[in-house]
Amino acid sequence: MSRPSPTPSENPSENLAACKAVRPDRLSSEFSLEERQTLLRIAHEAIVSVLERGRFPEVPPSSPQLSEPRGVFTTLYLDRELRGCVGFASPVAPLYRAVAETARAAAFEDSRFSPVTVEEGRRLEVSLSVLSRLFPIAAAAVEVGHHGLLISQRGRHGLLLPQVPIEHGWDRETFLEQTCRKAGLPSDA
Repeated sequence: MSRPSPTPSENPSENLAACKAVRPDRLSSEFSLEERQTLLRIAHEAIVSVLERGRFPEVPPSSPQLSEPRGVFTTLYLDRELRGCVGFASPVAPLYRAVAETARAAAFEDSRFSPVTVEEGRRLEVSLSVLSRLFPIAAAAVEVGHHGLLISQRGRHGLLLPQVPIEHGWDRETFLEQTCRKAGLPSDA
């Protein structure tokens, strides 16, 4: 299987990038309990505002950290089954706004699912993956469960969050192959 060079500095045009997601068991080190609760509340309120045809209040939270631009993915579960997942790999908006936008999109715009109903909205479980900035990484340096991966080649892109290989029991090689497949590339790209 061909992979990028062993060290990112040896190949500046490397097409494999990683991000670190703040996993639930690590959230406490970066975000306070209040900040985590605020982000989850924002996600839920963004979904409810659409269901109730209301307007979502765009009031910035009091924590400056939640106003910093960050990449984030919002994953929705209904009865422990995936119900939607949408996100931004790059920091395109303040975190609180990115959470609201991705929560609404996961609930109503994920093309794999029909839009969330009012009844479903009451039972949704929300999971947030707040990402670090993307950085080049050599295949040998990828840590399963720690890194998420984004591969870009020939105009195609595929991204998998750090929890995906854990949920599926994949090793590093399978994680790399599946990220390539998601991008529509050969598994050894």
